[in-house]
Amino acid sequence: MKKLLLLFLLFSLVGSPIWAADPPKLNGQWAGPLKVPGGELKLILTIVPLSNGTYYAALDVPQQRVSRMPATATVKGLDITVSIEQAGSHFVGKILKNGTTLQGTWSQPGLKAPLTLKRLETPKPATVAGKPPLTRPYREENVSFYNKEAQIRLAGTLTTPAGPGPFPAVVLLSDSGPHDRDVTEQDYRLFGSLADHLTRRGIAVLRFDDRGVGQSQGSHFNTTTADVVSDAQAALSFLRTRRLLDTRYLGLLGHGEGANVALLTAAEPAPAVAPAFVVALAPYGVPGRDVVRRQQLEIMRLIGSNPAQVKAALNLNQEMISIVRQTPNDNQARGKVAALLRFHNTDLDPHMARARAVQLTSPWSRYFLDFDPVRTLSAVKCPVLLLGGADDLQVSTSQNLPPLKKGLKNSAATALRLPGVNHWFQPPMKAWPVVNGDPQPVFSPRALDEIREWVFRKTARPQPAPTTGEQPKKQLVKGNSSGSGGKVSR
Repeated sequence: MKKLLLLFLLFSLVGSPIWAADPPKLNGQWAGPLKVPGGELKLILTIVPLSNGTYYAALDVPQQRVSRMPATATVKGLDITVSIEQAGSHFVGKILKNGTTLQGTWSQPGLKAPLTLKRLETPKPATVAGKPPLTRPYREENVSFYNKEAQIRLAGTLTTPAGPGPFPAVVLLSDSGPHDRDVTEQDYRLFGSLADHLTRRGIAVLRFDDRGVGQSQGSHFNTTTADVVSDAQAALSFLRTRRLLDTRYLGLLGHGEGANVALLTAAEPAPAVAPAFVVALAPYGVPGRDVVRRQQLEIMRLIGSNPAQVKAALNLNQEMISIVRQTPNDNQARGKVAALLRFHNTDLDPHMARARAVQLTSPWSRYFLDFDPVRTLSAVKCPVLLLGGADDLQVSTSQNLPPLKKGLKNSAATALRLPGVNHWFQPPMKAWPVVNGDPQPVFSPRALDEIREWVFRKTARPQPAPTTGEQPKKQLVKGNSSGSGGKVSR
């Protein structure tokens, strides 16, 4: 996948449809301050249009370490409602000024306050004294490749180090929810940052838009975790055609759901499309329904719910999950879930209840609830790096890394837990650089070091000289590349 004030989250990162008759064109992010006892919290709402005419919505509360929390939303004309019923929180408002402002009321247990959200401008490339950005010290090109199994074309960016090669390469696979090739979140680009760092240091990187996002074809709403395996295989096949790349060392690097996609791909028997190595960032190690329960407990704790409220919310979600798992017919399941939601909250709008029911019965949700990440791990033969953040509230390292490490019994697996790192692999905010007085989110330097050095060990290559002017790293030697703190197992 997230947060606090707002939501609960029924799935680590599930897309939330928004239905509307002639809706305004909503695409981007809106932010605003919510006044709470003792101060205020900045809320950020993300809305992304999908290829099937619906929308994905998510909510962030940075001060509470809540990020990319799935939200159910509906739009009717100029009316918008964003809701997390399981946490008793929702926003009801109007779309104003041609969609640049969302104005209304935020409600949650013990709090009801006005809230105005303003559209955030897309950050522009930094310039110095009016000059254009410096040219990157590597090759960068827009590419596309074809997935024969799904019969769709996916578009992305391939960055290749300077020099004759051949170079090792990785394909980046994103977490659940629709993402562009950079995995853009406000002014943070998780995959953009990762690709830049690795390519500057001798590792080629392919990152691409998810299905139905940006320039990629397909439907995000109808895609399951297993479906994305064919996207990963198509990406690896494409890299095998590039003359500057070393076909012996083509790997997969996934984040969240993408990490599990990478592991599923490595377990496939077809050697022609198998990765030489896998880097799994914040992977799931327990069935999806258990992940959901753990996430809800974290959210309820963050919003200050009492034991009775926590029990009621957990029981409600357990009932809904049971309905979905035991009722294969979508229409029947949606009717039962919507009725259950209305029974527990008589003020809930019928359209909102239906939206939640559709969300929970989507192909992705049905697959995720029954998905057991360890089922195929014994078939994985390539080296695997399991990397998690100790501050990850969405995918707990203590819950998820141990079963994965145990299940990878036929692989040279390394598992590492990084102190102070969250789900988006950011260090604590106090460690962020300050630009024009504002902290700027960055990818954890410790995580970047761990990933880069592990990949170079597995590709039998020395550490290359940096291309950015920083001090060179020590030459790698076999053995542990970090201190003992935060280690799950080596």
